[in-house]
Amino acid sequence: MGSIQPTVAGRGLGAELRAIRETRKLSSTKVAGQLGWQQSKISKIETGKQGVTPADVASLLAIYGVTGHERDRLVETAATVNEPGLWEKQGGMSRDSQTLMRLESEATEIVNLEPLVVPGLLQTPDYIRALMNACGVAAPDLEVRVASRMGRQALITRSTPPHLEFIIDESALRRPLLPAQALSRQLRHIIETAERPNVSVRVLPFSLGGHRGLDGSFMLMAFANSKSVVHVEHKISTFFLEEAHEIDFYREEIDTLRASALNPDESTQLIGSIAQEIDS
Repeated sequence: MGSIQPTVAGRGLGAELRAIRETRKLSSTKVAGQLGWQQSKISKIETGKQGVTPADVASLLAIYGVTGHERDRLVETAATVNEPGLWEKQGGMSRDSQTLMRLESEATEIVNLEPLVVPGLLQTPDYIRALMNACGVAAPDLEVRVASRMGRQALITRSTPPHLEFIIDESALRRPLLPAQALSRQLRHIIETAERPNVSVRVLPFSLGGHRGLDGSFMLMAFANSKSVVHVEHKISTFFLEEAHEIDFYREEIDTLRASALNPDESTQLIGSIAQEIDS
């Protein structure tokens, strides 16, 4: 098959196959030689740019020594890997969480709307724990979730970071999820992060009354060489949207929200004033 625009599912499957190969300490050149393939085919499969069939995946897994349920799951995934869009159910450190982390790490631009809570990429460890407890995350999973979310934040400070834009409703900043001192630290952490040249924060103030972001959070991710993806998360399921009309819709929503929100300077001033109120 020829090169294709990688789908979310294709990128996810390719990353899993690459991880298995690397765990087995096999070079892509050696694997390609055993299968009689060009090395570039392995590379394109692992980046989601090469159309992949269940037979291709079965051949790779035979060399990697993957059998049983894991083999069946990966081969079944290959049957739908080129379909646009993705819906995944959550549970523990789920596949959708791993997919989101991979996409964030590849993105050149991320825009995140949050009407109810502080965005995940801006949360302090105390805030993450409080949020997880409030949402009923089981104790054995909690620290894994905290570590995972903190790990995601590493992209903010890497040498070539994406541009990050956060649009946050004022109610999320005032929600007393933490004791006063810890909540104040959370707000000041947002201000400090917003000082980075690749980060901007905009607040949707109470004075707006209603706005277009009240019906739920979303994250739009853009990439250098792939289609943009929108991540929409619900309680027990997650959407990854990538159709052109879906991306256009969310970009229009972002433009509308930017026009309604305070500018970045006004936003950090408001966040600072809320932190002072909490401290007093």
